[in-house]
Amino acid sequence: MDEVLHRTENNVSWITLNRPEAMNAVTWDQRERVIALLAEASADPAVRAVVVTATGKGFCAGADLRGSPGAPAGERVVGDVARMIRLGAQRLITAVLDCEKPVVAAVNGTAAGIGAHLALACDLVIAAEAARFIEVFVRRGLVPDGGGAYLLPRLVGPQKAKELMFFGDAVPAVEAERLGLVNRVVPAAELEATAREWAERLAQGPTRALAMTKQLVNASLDGDRSAALAAEATAQEINMTTADANEGVASFVERRTPKYLGR
Repeated sequence: MDEVLHRTENNVSWITLNRPEAMNAVTWDQRERVIALLAEASADPAVRAVVVTATGKGFCAGADLRGSPGAPAGERVVGDVARMIRLGAQRLITAVLDCEKPVVAAVNGTAAGIGAHLALACDLVIAAEAARFIEVFVRRGLVPDGGGAYLLPRLVGPQKAKELMFFGDAVPAVEAERLGLVNRVVPAAELEATAREWAERLAQGPTRALAMTKQLVNASLDGDRSAALAAEATAQEINMTTADANEGVASFVERRTPKYLGR
């Protein structure tokens, strides 16, 4: 059985975690496959949006460390764990953040630990009504990894982020939407259709403009105002050389619907 299912339909790359018996706790092989598929989506002009979802009742219950390579606890030396995190969980989250196509998370169930961060790193998050988000690390006496302390304060502010991380309580989908962790909550039966609608709408948009908009928004949270404005001006300068930008302006002048080609 493939642990990651993949298909491309209507210019949308669908990446589906497929270990339902383990609540999709992500293995080393799964992680590497997802990272590779996101890189392929960035490079493939035929892919103009991505959906990340899962089979079964869970979106992703965190990392499955049992199948991960690495030295046993008693044989580790200082630096081993940090290296494992850098090369593992952080690479996965970075692959989502750096993907040059918009990424939609369709969260079908519990998203815990790195699973929650995988969803929250996506550009848009749609959740089924039964979905939950859990900063599970504190329950195991661990520090959040996989970009959690980077992502959460930017989504909900530092005080709420600390509450979620200090207590590790499950956040139901409706509450996650109220907090700004989720864009929309839908019945489970409507999750795939809603994700498809959003992703295919994105796939018909000006792909390069969306990529640069994503980059600008993500970078704006880390830099100062002058750097953000300089980056914005540069992005617009570059974008105005694309066929889609010319089509967008022409369609406005000609009072017709634009037909974007993703280049």
